[in-house]
Amino acid sequence: MQLSVEISKYPLAEDYKGPIQAFIDQLAAEQGLLVLTNTMSTQIFGDYDTVMRALQRCMRWSMERYGKLVFVCKFIPGDLRP
Repeated sequence: MQLSVEISKYPLAEDYKGPIQAFIDQLAAEQGLLVLTNTMSTQIFGDYDTVMRALQRCMRWSMERYGKLVFVCKFIPGDLRP
């Protein structure tokens, strides 16, 4: 099954741009995903299991590295890439 995800990361720190870009870079390095960004969010497209494993790894990495932050996600079954 294909999955489309829209995710936004909100670091609870004054320096927020670096942690956001680092998270996007980690996602973009994952195999089997299409990662698109805009000024409001990051969109991820791919196989359900591949996307979920990548999110698990990248979110954990981000939390361990940067501490307190908020992720807001929308999960939509299917391939909704533009």
